[in-house]
Amino acid sequence: MHAIRRALPEDATAIAALVTEAYAPYIPRIGRKPAPMLDDYQQVVLETDAFVLTDGADVAGVLVMSEEGSDLLLINVAVSPRHKGQGFGKQLMAFCEEHARRNDCEAIRLYTHELMVENVAIYEKLGYHETHRATENGFARVFMRKVLRGQ
Repeated sequence: MHAIRRALPEDATAIAALVTEAYAPYIPRIGRKPAPMLDDYQQVVLETDAFVLTDGADVAGVLVMSEEGSDLLLINVAVSPRHKGQGFGKQLMAFCEEHARRNDCEAIRLYTHELMVENVAIYEKLGYHETHRATENGFARVFMRKVLRGQ
């Protein structure tokens, strides 16, 4: 049985392990650890709207968000490679939209590395549109946004 719940401080170690496992395959492609692998998940859990998707006792997915003005910033969404193909990513993205609507956000913004082309394609299928590209903290990023109001 799986559920989505708010992340707790005691989840930080499991979240960090999941993020490492999920993002490690991108290291050879982008030439360094992706930004989510550099975060302190104790701090992330305390300072953001962080949620975990559990599969029994396992943390199978993570969703990290933060409100910025009238938008919700989707900071990170990741699913453990062991749990891929079960629809958990779609569930987390749907939860993100529900969370944004509940908090009366106008839109959801996100960014991903430009070399993570499969992520850009997934976000486009979910209704996100590229707004711009820029380099931040040494990462070449694609910035995307999905308008919620009026839908």
